[in-house]
Amino acid sequence: MKRLIRAPRGSQISCKGWGQEAALRMLMNNLDPEVAEDPDQLIVYGGTGKAARNWECYDAIVRSLRALEDDETLLIQSGKPVGILRTHADAPRVLLANSLLVPKWATWDEFRRLEALGLTMYGQMTAGSWIYIGTQGILQGTYETLAECARQHFGGTLKGRWLLTAGLGGMGGAQPLAVTMNEGVALVVEIDQQRIARRMATG
Repeated sequence: MKRLIRAPRGSQISCKGWGQEAALRMLMNNLDPEVAEDPDQLIVYGGTGKAARNWECYDAIVRSLRALEDDETLLIQSGKPVGILRTHADAPRVLLANSLLVPKWATWDEFRRLEALGLTMYGQMTAGSWIYIGTQGILQGTYETLAECARQHFGGTLKGRWLLTAGLGGMGGAQPLAVTMNEGVALVVEIDQQRIARRMATG
């Protein structure tokens, strides 16, 4: 399904309060084509990390957020709105949980079976909670990890070192810049031409 999602900007809101509006804008920003890996499939990053279970659920989330009162909380279970509770003005506007399975059944086979039935989704770490902000969100941690490696093993710098790695997706895309910031040179293996082009375009 081809849809262009862009978060509203500015001071005009489409929800009943700024808490709801913030959640709506976060959800929409995660699916902006400048942020998401495959927005048509609701995939934000990580190959299958989604912001909503399917387009029907996405539309229901948007409707729910726009109707949500300032003393209500929207409950989201793996990308699907499952309830609205009367709470209070200081309570969270949205509570969500992703990819939770009872430990006895917490296997990839069972998860994939439930996902194929449309009963769950893989939310990654920040896609399903609508807080992914692109490569900049992982850049600091990647830089710090490499800086610590340089400190422990190479006298505090990666200067004169090559880092061989793979992947230029949403998370892996931080690696070249993080290596460069640590004065090293990155050689990154990536088979997806679109990911390479995106990293080249964004520097």
